[in-house]
Amino acid sequence: MLALCVVFALLGAASNATGTVLQRKAALSVPAEDALRPRLMVDMVRQPVWLLGICGVAGAALFQALALVTGPLVLAQPLFILELPFALLISVPVLHRRLPRSGWFAVGCMVAGLALALGSAAPAGGAKQAAMVRWIPALVLCGGVVAVAVALARHRPSGAPRAALLGAAAAVANAMTAAMMKSAADTFSQHGGTAFLTAWQTYGFALCGITAVFLLENALQAGSIAVSQPALTLGDAVVSLALGVFLYGEHIRTGWWTLPEIAGLAVITYGTVHLSRAVPLTQELTA
Repeated sequence: MLALCVVFALLGAASNATGTVLQRKAALSVPAEDALRPRLMVDMVRQPVWLLGICGVAGAALFQALALVTGPLVLAQPLFILELPFALLISVPVLHRRLPRSGWFAVGCMVAGLALALGSAAPAGGAKQAAMVRWIPALVLCGGVVAVAVALARHRPSGAPRAALLGAAAAVANAMTAAMMKSAADTFSQHGGTAFLTAWQTYGFALCGITAVFLLENALQAGSIAVSQPALTLGDAVVSLALGVFLYGEHIRTGWWTLPEIAGLAVITYGTVHLSRAVPLTQELTA
């Protein structure tokens, strides 16, 4: 089952990366004055490439649900870190870019760091459902973080800081979407469609998912994918790890295993930062 979780999570990361790149391509043609307004979504829907991107996101949601049913949140969501290298590699042909040699090195660092961190942590265990007494503080805290990040972004012009803030807000919304999706998917698996449609988590993850997409669209419109994607990818993994432990009682190895886990996280962070610096150096291919 854990092997299936890994496979589904990797497919979800690749599918979501494809959707993100296609949405970025669509966002490049949207007027800057439509940022953080409902008009942005209207402009996006009119573009076929954006609709293809949404199909990629929908496919990612399906793979993510399957990963969360077959494994713990603390295993499935960190694998979405690979969405960043997937997205940047896909953007090479789609956005007509060249990835420099240093970018390939950074991708290797991210993959090696993730393997080290997850191999050392050996995430497992946990309950299928979370108590309401745990859901309430998690929802309040995550909702507050998203609100603060959006408020700060509104007071900044388009550029790297704004894209990073909106990417971070989208990351928290994504993590909450995954946490509620895990509960809703288990309800569907165990009790069928009627129970699924009457569970509050079903509507919660739908609302959070829409919010995350809206925030991501604005992050992609505000700045380069190399700025918004690291905040989105790393933030999603870290918040999901915290939610998995807090909500579902999932666990990772501690003690001396903490050292290689930290080392793996450091390598991932180095690769992410290095990649975000390398990508702006790419040159557009001539048509």
